[in-house]
Amino acid sequence: MQLLHIDSSVLGENSVTRVLTQRIVTEWQASHPGTAVQRLDLATDAPSHLSMDSLGFRLGADHADLSDVQRQENAVSEALVRQFLDADVVVIGAPLYNFTIPTQLKAWIDRIAQAGRTFKYTDKGPVGLAGGKTVIVAIGRGGVYSNSEGGRAMEHQESYLSVLFGFLGVTDVRFVRAEGVAMGPDAKASALASAEAEIKLLTAPAANQDKVSLAA
Repeated sequence: MQLLHIDSSVLGENSVTRVLTQRIVTEWQASHPGTAVQRLDLATDAPSHLSMDSLGFRLGADHADLSDVQRQENAVSEALVRQFLDADVVVIGAPLYNFTIPTQLKAWIDRIAQAGRTFKYTDKGPVGLAGGKTVIVAIGRGGVYSNSEGGRAMEHQESYLSVLFGFLGVTDVRFVRAEGVAMGPDAKASALASAEAEIKLLTAPAANQDKVSLAA
């Protein structure tokens, strides 16, 4: 089993989501022996944002008109989409930055969302091609957004990632939330304790069989 561990927080040792993703990976390996882990730290190794050069993969890797820069960008995109497709489990740290995901994580998504690789268009609409994998997302938020209609309307983090991975064909998407981590030491400790309990549940083999989503 292949597990892809992705972090996107720029806060280093102060990051809540980095703590959570590491706990998820550790628990998953303990309950799923033989899991091999690949690491991708987008805070230090993010692809560039889309440009005329990095859109080259949409023209085809062997397109005669591609420049050397475009071919290099194609290679980056190919490596990232292949890494994603090869993974059976993807663990992602996704902090809330200004009501949405970090720009580094969006840059990664823009490279793996490739027509013909992770989705396709048909006469009946789009079809995801990246199914059969589990995606576990560790959400970190300074405030609390999940327990009110207004809060849920403001966040474009969990809602966006749910739509995105669903579009790519992933039906087993699980979320662990640590909310209110900027609302004082007690609130942060409570949020981390709650997230820890959720991690133990969703990384157990039974959770994998039942495709439990703790975002509900």
